[in-house]
Formats: sequence, C-alpha cells, structure tokens
Amino acid sequence: MKIIGIIPSRYASTRLPAKPLVDICGKPMIQRVYEQAKKSALLTDVVIATDDERIESAVKAFGGNVQMTPVDIQSGSDRIALIAKNYQADIVVNIQGDEPMIDPKLIDQTIQLLIDDATAVVGTAVKKTTTHQDVFNPNIVKVVLDNNNYALYFSRSPIPYVRDAKKDHEWFARTQFYKHFGIYVYRADFLQHYTTLKQSPLEITEKLEQLRILENGYKIKCAVTEYESLPVDTPEDLQKIIALISNRGL
Repeated sequence: MKIIGIIPSRYASTRLPAKPLVDICGKPMIQRVYEQAKKSALLTDVVIATDDERIESAVKAFGGNVQMTPVDIQSGSDRIALIAKNYQADIVVNIQGDEPMIDPKLIDQTIQLLIDDATAVVGTAVKKTTTHQDVFNPNIVKVVLDNNNYALYFSRSPIPYVRDAKKDHEWFARTQFYKHFGIYVYRADFLQHYTTLKQSPLEITEKLEQLRILENGYKIKCAVTEYESLPVDTPEDLQKIIALISNRGL
C-alpha cells in the first residue's frame, strides 16, 4: 500500500506573515514539519506542495521534496489533490504546514484508521480537552462524536452547548469536549471526488473545509489520540513553540 504525506504550504498569512519560513531555533518552520512527517512509520513518501518560489528554494536548501502548484488554487485540499495525481497513492495524508511539533505517532494513528476500516474514506484526529482556553478559543476547532467515533459536527464555537451551565458550577469538568487536529487521511479516489464538490453553507459560515464532507452525506472517522500537536496561528503561538523546542534542545 502506497501512502503519501503532502504538506500544503502558502507564503501568505494574515496573522503571521511568511509563516512557513519563520525561524524556529535555526530551522524554518516548514523544515520542522517535514522532518517530523518523515519520521512516520507508515508514510512511503512526503512532499511539500507550494505556490511560492521562496518556499520552494527553502525546501530544496534543506534537501526536502517539493512540488510547485498554481497560485490560483483555492484550498489546501485542492493543492494536495493535484499533487496526489502524480503519485498513484492508495492513501493521501494532508499534514498541516504550521504544526512544527506534530508527533509522527499521531500521523500513524490517523492513517491506521483507514487501514483497519475498509469502509472509512476520511480520517482525522481529535483529543479530549479539559481547558477553558481550548474550548473557548475560536482558533481551536471543536468536534462532537457519535458512539463509533465518527464526527457529528465541527465548530469554532464550544460544542456541545451545556444548557444548564449557569445552574451547575461543575458542568465543565463533567462535560466531554474534544479538540480537532488539522490532519486528514483520505482514500485517494475520495480525495479527488471531494475536490469536485462545491463549497457548502456550513463550510462557508465556519470557514472549515471538513464540513463540506459532512454536508454531502459522507462520514469522517476520528482517532481519539493522546498525542499533542500545537499549531502556529499567531506570533504568540510562535514564541511558545520556540520556547518548547529550545527547552527540549531540538
């Protein structure tokens, strides 16, 4: 089975300019993501998909595998789908380019969903959280699951909504919240089909691509993981990551 990991990487970022190339303890962020993905036991290949020559040059400088894509591609999913056509893979993994500390075991656990379940067409990863910061931060996507760990809905708002929260001071500790990690594992043929679907109303409202899958009647299987991954969305996030990597001597 051929399983390719693709890291979409765009230069533009409203909250953190030139995000893929920001320095993290001597390495550009995109290099750290790539090196973590290369440690996966299940990926047979890893490639960075970009529309920017500055990123292409940086990746080539550290010896990474990079492919150029058109500037006018609308989304990361469209970008990886275009690259995936060149690799004849069975499974395609979309690895976010702003998670420099992503655990290779998290990648493998998510891939394993599709290896173990022949009926699953999309997999992703979630983790239980008990912190107010995660639940009420719109940059951290929340998800609710059914009894078989399929996603019911994703939102930037806190879900589930606790109706009696004001009457119950212990509601937060007793409510199960899951945060979502932005890794997606696709059957290759479903990925190509997915990119033909029009943007859906909920996707547009929440600015979450995965809602297009649910709105079109498909299911997303979720791996409930104990591993952590910290996305870099803001300059403050970047400083936290730098401090963590520096303290660990990585």
